[in-house]
Amino acid sequence: MEDIKSQIRKLRQEAQVAYVGSVNEEGFPQIKGMLVLEHDSIKTHYFSTNTSSKRVKQFLNNPKASVYYVDDTKDKYKGALFTGTMEVCTDRETKAMLWREGFEMYYPKGIDDEDYCVYRFTAETVNYYHGLRNATLSVDEL
Repeated sequence: MEDIKSQIRKLRQEAQVAYVGSVNEEGFPQIKGMLVLEHDSIKTHYFSTNTSSKRVKQFLNNPKASVYYVDDTKDKYKGALFTGTMEVCTDRETKAMLWREGFEMYYPKGIDDEDYCVYRFTAETVNYYHGLRNATLSVDEL
């Protein structure tokens, strides 16, 4: 079990892209690839986005979410599906924490741009897949 926990942590730490799942107004799942920028802990994941995006509206209507990290290199396919809730953060402190050089291209007014916000995902469970085996754990077990 410790090996699985270690592999989940490593997979998440090394990922550059995560696939974020939301639920649309009709109840259908929606998936979007997003850059991995910051990890507060294994339980908390952060992403930046446009406040005007359709997923912001989806998360405000239904905060249930998933975040999937994958290593799909040949002979090493591993995936970790985190399930939990997504919060849309518009406070300056959270936006400043995630701000990166170059974001001005997307948010010309800087940190205070009204079209810049941050997703804070709080995981409850993780399902890890590797070598034809699945393991589901509470995030608190990690």
